[in-house]
Amino acid sequence: MQKLFYTVLFFICCSAAATAQVRKPSTPKPAAKPAAAKEKPLGFRTTWGIFLSDTLPRPEVVKLLDSSLIVRDQKNNKFPVVSFDFTYESKEAHLNDTTQQVGFYTETTGDSFKSDKLSTLWSTRLKETVQKGEVLLFSNIVIRYTGDKFYRVPELRIVVN
Repeated sequence: MQKLFYTVLFFICCSAAATAQVRKPSTPKPAAKPAAAKEKPLGFRTTWGIFLSDTLPRPEVVKLLDSSLIVRDQKNNKFPVVSFDFTYESKEAHLNDTTQQVGFYTETTGDSFKSDKLSTLWSTRLKETVQKGEVLLFSNIVIRYTGDKFYRVPELRIVVN
């Protein structure tokens, strides 16, 4: 009986030692840089003329069609826009054959631009056709940050009122 007791005790001690956590000596952590701790992440805001994403009256939108996109950081520094995608969501009326009532559907057209503003073709066409309830969306806006760094900045959404 005594041999059995010592054998069981031996196996319990071995298994406890095997599963016990090994404590590593603690290494001092490097001190955090005070400048890096206070540094905020990059924050940009995109405007068209002086307007952020907003609902604007049609006459104001027509004035803005020849304007450039402007991107600024939190310190109000301007950055040149390299490219952007433009989407125009227009409302088209149609007659429902079943109910004989007029309904509306959204037609979406767009293009990509390698500059900071719409082309003259788009600008002139939109001046003629833009109506209340339609949406102008500037997305995938890319700016040149410093040197050869490029950043994608927040999109801009203008709803015509």
